Amino acid sequence: MTNLKLDYQQTSSAKVSIFKVLGNSPVPWLFPLAMILVFVFLYPIVDMIRLSFTNANLISAEYDYTLSSYLTLFTSSGFSRMILITLFFVFFSVLFQMLLGCLIALLIDQGVKRGLTGTVMVRTSVLSAWAIPGVIIGIIWSMLYNESQIGVINYMLHSFFGWSLPFLSDPNVALISVTLANIWRGTAFSMIMIYAGLQTLPRDIIEAAMIDGANAIKRLVYVVIPTLAPLLLINLIIITVDTFNTFDMVMALTGGGPGQSTEVIALSIYNRIFREFELGQGAATAVVLLAINTLMTIIYFHYMEKKQVVA
Repeated sequence: MTNLKLDYQQTSSAKVSIFKVLGNSPVPWLFPLAMILVFVFLYPIVDMIRLSFTNANLISAEYDYTLSSYLTLFTSSGFSRMILITLFFVFFSVLFQMLLGCLIALLIDQGVKRGLTGTVMVRTSVLSAWAIPGVIIGIIWSMLYNESQIGVINYMLHSFFGWSLPFLSDPNVALISVTLANIWRGTAFSMIMIYAGLQTLPRDIIEAAMIDGANAIKRLVYVVIPTLAPLLLINLIIITVDTFNTFDMVMALTGGGPGQSTEVIALSIYNRIFREFELGQGAATAVVLLAINTLMTIIYFHYMEKKQVVA
Protein backbone atom coordinates (compact mmCIF):
# COMPACT_ATOMS: atom_id res chain seq x y z
CA MET A 1 0.00 0.00 0.00
CA THR A 2 2.87 2.33 0.88
CA ASN A 3 4.66 1.48 -2.37
CA LEU A 4 1.51 2.20 -4.40
CA LYS A 5 1.16 5.58 -2.68
CA LEU A 6 4.79 6.44 -3.44
CA ASP A 7 4.35 5.42 -7.09
CA TYR A 8 1.22 7.61 -7.33
CA GLN A 9 3.05 10.58 -5.81
CA GLN A 10 6.01 10.12 -8.18
CA THR A 11 3.69 9.86 -11.19
CA SER A 12 1.77 12.98 -10.14
CA SER A 13 5.02 14.84 -9.54
CA ALA A 14 6.29 13.82 -13.00
CA LYS A 15 3.06 15.04 -14.65
CA VAL A 16 3.25 18.37 -12.82
CA SER A 17 6.88 18.67 -13.88
CA ILE A 18 6.03 17.97 -17.54
CA PHE A 19 3.17 20.51 -17.53
CA LYS A 20 5.46 23.05 -15.84
CA VAL A 21 8.16 22.54 -18.48
CA LEU A 22 5.63 22.77 -21.29
CA GLY A 23 4.10 25.87 -19.70
CA ASN A 24 7.47 27.63 -19.80
CA SER A 25 8.26 26.34 -23.27
CA PRO A 26 7.22 28.06 -26.55
CA VAL A 27 6.33 24.66 -28.08
CA PRO A 28 2.62 24.64 -27.09
CA TRP A 29 2.20 28.10 -28.58
CA LEU A 30 4.08 27.33 -31.77
CA PHE A 31 2.59 23.87 -32.35
CA PRO A 32 -0.77 25.05 -33.85
CA LEU A 33 1.04 27.46 -36.19
CA ALA A 34 3.51 24.73 -37.16
CA MET A 35 0.66 22.33 -37.99
CA ILE A 36 -1.08 24.98 -40.11
CA LEU A 37 2.15 25.71 -41.97
CA VAL A 38 2.76 22.00 -42.58
CA PHE A 39 -0.72 21.28 -43.99
CA VAL A 40 -1.39 24.59 -45.78
CA PHE A 41 2.11 25.59 -46.93
CA LEU A 42 4.71 22.81 -46.73
CA TYR A 43 2.60 19.86 -47.90
CA PRO A 44 1.31 21.62 -51.08
CA ILE A 45 4.88 22.61 -51.98
CA VAL A 46 6.21 19.08 -51.50
CA ASP A 47 3.28 17.64 -53.46
CA MET A 48 3.79 20.17 -56.26
CA ILE A 49 7.47 19.21 -56.52
CA ARG A 50 6.46 15.52 -56.58
CA LEU A 51 3.92 16.14 -59.36
CA SER A 52 6.51 18.03 -61.38
CA PHE A 53 8.38 14.73 -61.79
CA THR A 54 5.32 13.02 -63.26
CA ASN A 55 3.31 13.12 -66.48
CA ALA A 56 0.07 13.61 -64.54
CA ASN A 57 -2.91 15.36 -66.07
CA LEU A 58 -6.40 16.29 -64.94
CA ILE A 59 -8.12 13.84 -67.32
CA SER A 60 -6.61 10.54 -66.15
CA ALA A 61 -5.83 9.41 -62.61
CA GLU A 62 -2.87 7.31 -63.80
CA TYR A 63 0.60 8.75 -64.15
CA ASP A 64 4.26 7.73 -64.20
CA TYR A 65 7.29 9.30 -62.57
CA THR A 66 9.42 10.84 -65.29
CA LEU A 67 11.47 13.88 -66.25
CA SER A 68 9.39 14.46 -69.38
CA SER A 69 7.59 17.48 -67.85
CA TYR A 70 10.89 19.33 -67.34
CA LEU A 71 12.30 18.19 -70.71
CA THR A 72 9.15 19.35 -72.52
CA LEU A 73 9.14 22.62 -70.61
CA PHE A 74 12.80 23.55 -71.14
CA THR A 75 12.96 22.45 -74.80
CA SER A 76 9.76 24.14 -75.93
CA SER A 77 9.94 27.49 -77.71
CA GLY A 78 7.13 28.74 -75.48
CA PHE A 79 9.33 28.51 -72.38
CA SER A 80 11.96 30.97 -73.60
CA ARG A 81 9.21 33.29 -74.85
CA MET A 82 7.44 33.09 -71.49
CA ILE A 83 10.67 33.88 -69.62
CA LEU A 84 11.40 36.88 -71.87
CA ILE A 85 7.85 38.19 -71.45
CA THR A 86 8.08 37.74 -67.68
CA LEU A 87 11.48 39.46 -67.48
CA PHE A 88 10.20 42.40 -69.55
CA PHE A 89 7.10 42.65 -67.38
CA VAL A 90 9.05 42.39 -64.10
CA PHE A 91 11.97 44.65 -65.07
CA PHE A 92 9.95 47.61 -66.33
CA SER A 93 7.27 47.20 -63.65
CA VAL A 94 9.84 47.25 -60.83
CA LEU A 95 11.91 50.03 -62.43
CA PHE A 96 9.03 52.45 -62.86
CA GLN A 97 7.33 51.49 -59.60
CA MET A 98 10.54 52.43 -57.79
CA LEU A 99 11.08 55.66 -59.76
CA LEU A 100 7.48 56.87 -59.60
CA GLY A 101 7.09 55.76 -55.99
CA CYS A 102 10.23 57.70 -55.05
CA LEU A 103 9.12 60.77 -57.01
CA ILE A 104 5.62 60.82 -55.49
CA ALA A 105 6.99 60.24 -51.98
CA LEU A 106 9.45 63.14 -52.36
CA LEU A 107 6.71 65.45 -53.68
CA ILE A 108 4.35 64.54 -50.84
CA ASP A 109 7.14 64.94 -48.28
CA GLN A 110 7.99 68.38 -49.61
CA GLY A 111 4.31 69.28 -49.71
CA VAL A 112 3.86 68.32 -46.07
CA LYS A 113 6.98 70.27 -45.01
CA ARG A 114 5.76 73.36 -46.88
CA GLY A 115 2.29 73.03 -45.36
CA LEU A 116 0.52 72.62 -48.70
CA THR A 117 -3.09 71.53 -48.66
CA GLY A 118 -4.19 68.38 -50.46
CA THR A 119 -1.25 66.14 -49.55
CA VAL A 120 -3.54 63.79 -47.63
CA MET A 121 -5.83 63.57 -50.65
CA VAL A 122 -2.88 62.75 -52.92
CA ARG A 123 -1.69 60.02 -50.54
CA THR A 124 -5.19 58.57 -50.34
CA SER A 125 -5.71 58.58 -54.10
CA VAL A 126 -2.35 56.84 -54.68
CA LEU A 127 -3.05 54.28 -51.96
CA SER A 128 -6.43 53.45 -53.48
CA ALA A 129 -4.67 51.78 -56.42
CA TRP A 130 -2.82 49.51 -53.99
CA ALA A 131 -5.98 48.64 -52.05
CA ILE A 132 -8.03 47.61 -55.10
CA PRO A 133 -7.95 43.85 -55.87
CA GLY A 134 -5.99 42.83 -58.97
CA VAL A 135 -9.05 41.46 -60.76
CA ILE A 136 -10.85 44.79 -60.39
CA ILE A 137 -7.78 46.62 -61.67
CA GLY A 138 -7.71 44.33 -64.70
CA ILE A 139 -11.36 45.10 -65.43
CA ILE A 140 -10.83 48.86 -64.97
CA TRP A 141 -7.87 48.93 -67.35
CA SER A 142 -9.64 46.71 -69.90
CA MET A 143 -12.36 49.39 -70.01
CA LEU A 144 -9.75 52.14 -70.35
CA TYR A 145 -7.94 50.19 -73.08
CA ASN A 146 -11.13 49.37 -75.00
CA GLU A 147 -10.27 49.84 -78.68
CA SER A 148 -13.67 51.16 -79.70
CA GLN A 149 -14.89 54.69 -79.01
CA ILE A 150 -16.12 53.42 -75.64
CA GLY A 151 -12.53 53.25 -74.40
CA VAL A 152 -11.55 56.48 -72.64
CA ILE A 153 -7.91 56.53 -73.78
CA ASN A 154 -8.64 55.74 -77.42
CA TYR A 155 -11.51 58.24 -77.43
CA MET A 156 -9.13 60.98 -76.25
CA LEU A 157 -6.41 59.95 -78.71
CA HIS A 158 -8.87 59.95 -81.58
CA SER A 159 -10.35 63.29 -80.50
CA PHE A 160 -6.97 65.08 -80.20
CA PHE A 161 -4.79 63.31 -82.78
CA GLY A 162 -7.22 61.46 -85.07
CA TRP A 163 -5.78 57.98 -84.43
CA SER A 164 -6.08 55.23 -81.86
CA LEU A 165 -3.92 52.42 -80.51
CA PRO A 166 -4.56 48.63 -80.48
CA PHE A 167 -3.87 48.40 -76.74
CA LEU A 168 -4.97 44.80 -76.29
CA SER A 169 -5.07 43.32 -79.80
CA ASP A 170 -1.46 43.98 -80.90
CA PRO A 171 0.99 41.53 -79.19
CA ASN A 172 3.75 44.10 -78.59
CA VAL A 173 1.43 46.90 -77.49
CA ALA A 174 -0.54 44.50 -75.26
CA LEU A 175 2.57 43.61 -73.24
CA ILE A 176 3.34 47.31 -72.74
CA SER A 177 -0.29 47.96 -71.80
CA VAL A 178 -0.25 45.20 -69.17
CA THR A 179 3.05 46.50 -67.78
CA LEU A 180 1.67 50.05 -67.52
CA ALA A 181 -1.37 48.79 -65.62
CA ASN A 182 0.89 46.90 -63.22
CA ILE A 183 3.09 49.97 -62.72
CA TRP A 184 -0.01 51.97 -61.79
CA ARG A 185 -1.03 49.23 -59.40
CA GLY A 186 2.32 48.77 -57.64
CA THR A 187 3.60 52.35 -57.43
CA ALA A 188 1.58 52.97 -54.25
CA PHE A 189 3.48 50.33 -52.25
CA SER A 190 6.86 51.84 -53.19
CA MET A 191 5.52 55.28 -52.34
CA ILE A 192 4.43 54.09 -48.88
CA MET A 193 7.79 52.50 -48.13
CA ILE A 194 9.88 55.42 -49.35
CA TYR A 195 7.66 58.05 -47.74
CA ALA A 196 7.97 56.21 -44.41
CA GLY A 197 11.75 56.16 -44.88
CA LEU A 198 11.81 59.90 -45.58
CA GLN A 199 10.11 60.54 -42.22
CA THR A 200 13.04 58.84 -40.44
CA LEU A 201 15.80 60.84 -42.16
CA PRO A 202 17.96 62.65 -39.57
CA ARG A 203 17.21 66.34 -39.95
CA ASP A 204 20.72 67.37 -38.89
CA ILE A 205 22.31 65.54 -41.83
CA ILE A 206 20.07 67.37 -44.31
CA GLU A 207 20.79 70.70 -42.63
CA ALA A 208 24.55 70.00 -42.67
CA ALA A 209 24.37 69.29 -46.41
CA MET A 210 22.45 72.55 -46.95
CA ILE A 211 25.05 74.50 -44.96
CA ASP A 212 27.77 72.95 -47.15
CA GLY A 213 25.98 74.39 -50.18
CA ALA A 214 24.48 71.15 -51.57
CA ASN A 215 21.48 71.87 -53.76
CA ALA A 216 18.34 69.68 -53.83
CA ILE A 217 19.69 67.25 -56.46
CA LYS A 218 23.01 66.77 -54.63
CA ARG A 219 21.20 66.25 -51.33
CA LEU A 220 19.01 63.63 -53.00
CA VAL A 221 21.92 61.81 -54.70
CA TYR A 222 24.57 62.02 -51.96
CA VAL A 223 22.47 62.12 -48.77
CA VAL A 224 18.90 60.90 -49.15
CA ILE A 225 19.39 57.89 -51.45
CA PRO A 226 22.46 56.48 -49.60
CA THR A 227 20.64 56.87 -46.29
CA LEU A 228 17.55 55.12 -47.65
CA ALA A 229 19.56 52.44 -49.50
CA PRO A 230 18.68 49.58 -47.08
CA LEU A 231 14.98 50.41 -47.29
CA LEU A 232 15.15 50.75 -51.08
CA LEU A 233 16.78 47.32 -51.37
CA ILE A 234 14.09 45.69 -49.22
CA ASN A 235 11.40 47.44 -51.27
CA LEU A 236 13.11 46.26 -54.48
CA ILE A 237 13.10 42.63 -53.36
CA ILE A 238 9.49 42.71 -52.15
CA ILE A 239 8.03 44.26 -55.29
CA THR A 240 10.17 41.99 -57.50
CA VAL A 241 8.76 38.87 -55.82
CA ASP A 242 5.26 40.35 -55.94
CA THR A 243 5.58 41.15 -59.66
CA PHE A 244 6.89 37.66 -60.49
CA ASN A 245 3.76 36.28 -58.77
CA THR A 246 1.33 38.62 -60.54
CA PHE A 247 -1.55 36.61 -61.95
CA ASP A 248 -4.97 38.09 -61.18
CA MET A 249 -4.57 41.45 -62.92
CA VAL A 250 -3.11 39.94 -66.13
CA MET A 251 -5.77 37.22 -66.13
CA ALA A 252 -8.59 39.77 -65.95
CA LEU A 253 -6.99 42.17 -68.43
CA THR A 254 -5.80 39.95 -71.29
CA GLY A 255 -5.94 36.32 -70.14
CA GLY A 256 -2.40 36.00 -71.54
CA GLY A 257 -3.35 37.06 -75.08
CA PRO A 258 -3.38 37.96 -77.83
CA GLY A 259 -1.87 34.54 -78.48
CA GLN A 260 0.58 34.14 -75.61
CA SER A 261 2.08 37.62 -75.84
CA THR A 262 1.24 38.57 -72.24
CA GLU A 263 1.47 35.13 -70.64
CA VAL A 264 3.73 35.70 -67.64
CA ILE A 265 5.01 32.72 -65.68
CA ALA A 266 2.27 32.74 -63.00
CA LEU A 267 -0.43 32.84 -65.66
CA SER A 268 1.35 30.12 -67.63
CA ILE A 269 1.01 27.78 -64.62
CA TYR A 270 -2.75 28.36 -64.59
CA ASN A 271 -3.08 27.82 -68.34
CA ARG A 272 -1.03 24.59 -68.32
CA ILE A 273 -3.07 23.07 -65.49
CA PHE A 274 -6.62 24.36 -65.91
CA ARG A 275 -6.84 24.98 -69.67
CA GLU A 276 -4.53 22.30 -71.09
CA PHE A 277 -4.99 19.92 -68.11
CA GLU A 278 -1.21 19.22 -68.07
CA LEU A 279 -0.72 18.93 -64.33
CA GLY A 280 2.88 17.70 -64.58
CA GLN A 281 4.04 20.55 -66.85
CA GLY A 282 2.13 23.09 -64.77
CA ALA A 283 3.81 21.79 -61.62
CA ALA A 284 7.23 21.94 -63.32
CA THR A 285 6.58 25.59 -64.28
CA ALA A 286 5.49 26.27 -60.70
CA VAL A 287 8.80 24.82 -59.46
CA VAL A 288 10.65 27.31 -61.69
CA LEU A 289 8.65 30.16 -60.14
CA LEU A 290 9.30 28.72 -56.68
CA ALA A 291 13.05 28.67 -57.40
CA ILE A 292 12.95 32.35 -58.42
CA ASN A 293 11.04 33.33 -55.28
CA THR A 294 13.35 31.23 -53.09
CA LEU A 295 16.39 32.96 -54.59
CA MET A 296 14.90 36.39 -53.89
CA THR A 297 14.03 35.32 -50.34
CA ILE A 298 17.59 34.08 -49.73
CA ILE A 299 18.95 37.41 -50.93
CA TYR A 300 16.53 39.22 -48.61
CA PHE A 301 17.46 37.18 -45.51
CA HIS A 302 21.17 37.32 -46.38
CA TYR A 303 20.95 41.09 -46.51
CA MET A 304 18.94 41.31 -43.28
CA GLU A 305 21.43 39.05 -41.47
CA LYS A 306 24.33 41.13 -42.77
CA LYS A 307 22.57 44.31 -41.63
CA GLN A 308 22.07 42.90 -38.11
CA VAL A 309 25.76 41.93 -37.89
CA VAL A 310 26.80 45.44 -38.91
CA ALA A 311 24.36 46.96 -36.39
